[in-house]
Amino acid sequence: MYAQLLNMFTGIIEVVGKVIKINKSTKNRSAFQMTVDLGKHAKGLKIGQSVALNGVCLSVTKIVKKKCNFEMIDETIKKTDLGNLIPGAEVNIERSVKAGDRMEGHFVLGHIDGVGIIKKIEKKPKEVKIWFEVPKNLSKFIVKKGSIAIDGISLTVVDIKKNIASVCLIPHTMKVTNFHSKKIGDKLNIETDILGKYILKQT
Repeated sequence: MYAQLLNMFTGIIEVVGKVIKINKSTKNRSAFQMTVDLGKHAKGLKIGQSVALNGVCLSVTKIVKKKCNFEMIDETIKKTDLGNLIPGAEVNIERSVKAGDRMEGHFVLGHIDGVGIIKKIEKKPKEVKIWFEVPKNLSKFIVKKGSIAIDGISLTVVDIKKNIASVCLIPHTMKVTNFHSKKIGDKLNIETDILGKYILKQT
C-alpha cells in the first residue's frame, strides 16, 4: 500500500504538455519511447519519479531541461490511447502527490482500466457535456454522481445508461486541459473509482 501512495494522483491537471517525439524502441527495450515538454513542471523532477500523462502513470527515464522521456511497455500501449499520439499532440500533465499535499480531486492511481470513445459533445453557456462509450466490463464500476478519471481529469459522472456515460466540464477545465481540442470519435483513457472497485469486490 505504501508503494501505491508514492504514486498517487488527484486528477487535478496542472498543465497541458506537448509531445515532442515518439519512437518505437529497439530490441530489448520498451515498446515505445515518448518525449514530452513539461514546461515549468519539469522543475525539480528526477529520473524515476512518476508523472501522469493523460491519466497514465509513467516513470521519467531521461530529463533534458524541460523535455522528459518516458518509456511504455506493450501492455500500456494496449490498454491506453498513448500509442495513438503523434508529435504535437497535447497531453494532460499531473505530478504525483507529495506527502502533506491537499487532496482536491479524488484518489487516482494512474492505472487505466480501458479506453472510451466520445459519442456526443453538448456545448452549453456554462458547461460542456461529454457523452462517451466505455467497454462493457467497466460499466459496473461507473455510478451516477460517482468519481471517474478521464484522460487524468477528476470528474463526476452525470449519467450512466448501460455502457454510455456522461460528464460535464466547466469552462476552466476546458481551458486548462486538452479537452478544448477533443472531438467526436476521439479516444479517452478511463480510470474508474478505486473505492468502487474495492466495494464491489467485497459484495
